[in-house]
Amino acid sequence: MRLPHLVYGLYERRLAASLPRDVVPRHIGVILDGNRRWARSVGESASHGHRRGADKIVDLLEWSEEAGVQVVTLWMLSTDNLSRASDELSQLLGIIQDAVADLAARGRWRLQVVGALDLLPPDAAATLCDAQRLTADVQGLHVNIAVGYGGRREIADAVRAMLRAHAENGTALEDLAESFDVEHIAEHLYTKGQPDPDLVIRTSGEQRLGGFLLWQSVHTEFYFCEAYWPDFRRVDFLRALRSYAQRERRLGR
Repeated sequence: MRLPHLVYGLYERRLAASLPRDVVPRHIGVILDGNRRWARSVGESASHGHRRGADKIVDLLEWSEEAGVQVVTLWMLSTDNLSRASDELSQLLGIIQDAVADLAARGRWRLQVVGALDLLPPDAAATLCDAQRLTADVQGLHVNIAVGYGGRREIADAVRAMLRAHAENGTALEDLAESFDVEHIAEHLYTKGQPDPDLVIRTSGEQRLGGFLLWQSVHTEFYFCEAYWPDFRRVDFLRALRSYAQRERRLGR
């Protein structure tokens, strides 16, 4: 009965050892998808699936540290998710708050909230902001917590912030139109100052981004995994890194 486990462990170690240490993505984005479908597959409630998914996050961050990744962005709740039934949304927000508070209490990773906090209930927004404040001086892996996040909303917020900044400086609209450049938006994104994602992983077999890091992902490599997020294993993570390492990245050149 132990043979499959031993074989799996051997395969996992060989896979890890085969990865080139000089071809590691600096920034990985992860779409944590499939919690509800996983729960249905085992006859459990959606909230049970969300909690199992939240429990998987620490594993992912530890694997990322081991691999030498510098930034991980976790898409935990989209702007579209905010339209879910109130009972499920309330439970999901509570699970996210607990998970983020636990990550902050570990004092191991620097957390940054990315998303439209004004769309969230005040208590949820406060919990996320507290986690960010408590870990502001941590020197470990940088973890973006994407809650209430949508790529279109991020770009709209960046444009609004840019226009406000230029208005405060007295820049005429005509002058701004003449000098406008893509970097004006990049400077006001939620992730400003961070490297763009090199790799985005989506679980559950869905092969679309849904607006995740819409601006930042112009040169990103994508990896779609069949496993639901609660079933995502280290070997799945290593396979994603292997796939990334095998690709020729031209970056538009």
